[in-house]
Amino acid sequence: MSGAIPRRQLFIDGEWRDPVRQKRIPVINPATEEPIGDIPAATAEDVELAVAAARRALTRNRGKDWARTSGAARAKYLRAIAAKITERKSELAKLETLDCGKPLDEAAWDMDDVAGCFEYYADLADALDGKQRAPVSLPMQTFKSYVLKEPIGVVGLITPWNYPLLMASWKVAPALAAGCTAVLKPSELASVTCLELADVCKEVGLPPGVLNIVTGFGPEAGAPLASHPHVDKIAFTGSTETGRRIMTAAAQTIKPVSLELGGKSPIIVFEDVDIEKAVEWTLFGCFWTNGQICSATSRLLVHESISKEFMERLVAWAKNIKISNPLEEGCRLGPVVGEGQYEKIKKFISTAKSEGATILCGGGRPQHLEKGFFIEPTIIKDVDASMQIWREEVFGPVLCIKTFGTEEEAVELANDTHFGLAGAVISKDPERCNRASEEIQAGIVWINCSQPCFCQAPWGGNKRSGFGRELGEWGLDNYLSVKQVTEYISDEPWAWYPPPSKL
Repeated sequence: MSGAIPRRQLFIDGEWRDPVRQKRIPVINPATEEPIGDIPAATAEDVELAVAAARRALTRNRGKDWARTSGAARAKYLRAIAAKITERKSELAKLETLDCGKPLDEAAWDMDDVAGCFEYYADLADALDGKQRAPVSLPMQTFKSYVLKEPIGVVGLITPWNYPLLMASWKVAPALAAGCTAVLKPSELASVTCLELADVCKEVGLPPGVLNIVTGFGPEAGAPLASHPHVDKIAFTGSTETGRRIMTAAAQTIKPVSLELGGKSPIIVFEDVDIEKAVEWTLFGCFWTNGQICSATSRLLVHESISKEFMERLVAWAKNIKISNPLEEGCRLGPVVGEGQYEKIKKFISTAKSEGATILCGGGRPQHLEKGFFIEPTIIKDVDASMQIWREEVFGPVLCIKTFGTEEEAVELANDTHFGLAGAVISKDPERCNRASEEIQAGIVWINCSQPCFCQAPWGGNKRSGFGRELGEWGLDNYLSVKQVTEYISDEPWAWYPPPSKL
């Protein structure tokens, strides 16, 4: 067994606990296909314990221990978590790479972002104190009114495997900053670093029950969390189909949800670009994180006048990408997360060929790698807009290409999708870029780049890519409830009803 991971239990009420049913899930290194340990498999009984712990932490001491304490007090814990993440950056990055196959350089970058996210929301928790009791202007002088921003309550956080710890931090940090207590359920395909977050929380002395972490399969742990009557909100990142099921479960108790779901994002490249720069951004936008990005700009729309040269340069660059064990120095493309995903991506590629598309490069296993769930960076042309490869999310290193003649045609093709998470436009014409950014139907648009993400800016989609926004102040608002408080301040009686006659 190579690169063993720490053996952890469920994290409930500030303590490590064995799953009630004593089940565990093997962890397979996707680069070697070897087992490297296992994680606990929670079931409904464990979720019940975790939710109860979160509820106690929310209401303990009438909420004064966490929910109703100052934002500044909560910020101290968030900063302590950030410091520990930074301290353990190298260890956490390696665990992330072993668990999900992400190149080590990317995993280290993710750890910096995790620490930055906790720092950012610590600042917003501090600032929240100054925003309380914000006055509301009223038309009647006999009343005064103000607004309180309160934690929404116990929140269920269900996160994906492509950015295991980072996606968890996008939800945990604002939820805790707002004063919520939480139950985090990471993907069973990559939970290792989320369990290490539990160890960090224990080390910094986070009050028991404020954050509980239960690992396990979706039907056995995620579904009971989504439908639990004592969970006040669900925040989910993952597939559109699972998001649909979570909405259905949450609807039974009128529970609010925020959903960041799938995507099939376009990148429009106009004829006036610097081709080399545009080629690199196009590849980065699709092949970063082994192509496993919900916002991947995997539909390339390139102007017909430069399409031949652009495709030639795409292939040349793609063949130069280093594909290797993700722990190797300089690796830029590692394995996909597991065998199921590997087979799914291969099926997408074979279906595209059978439907008449042309594989320009890639499409199979790299010849120098006999083991691991590796897929070459794949570029596909001769794609019809009705083809599966053009319309459905692949979640792998697969880029498909169509050409266009006019700006109007490009925007129409870009918007011809059920999804609306992101889009990109590359051109030297600022006015054209601005027009396209307004017309592309997505929650995120990049100009002359693809995939930059900052915790200060809102993140989320439209259409079947979900609703609600994470990150920035919008991410904090996800976990806050707004309460109006209005007071009658006149000494005069209200005088709506006549007083009873005095005897």
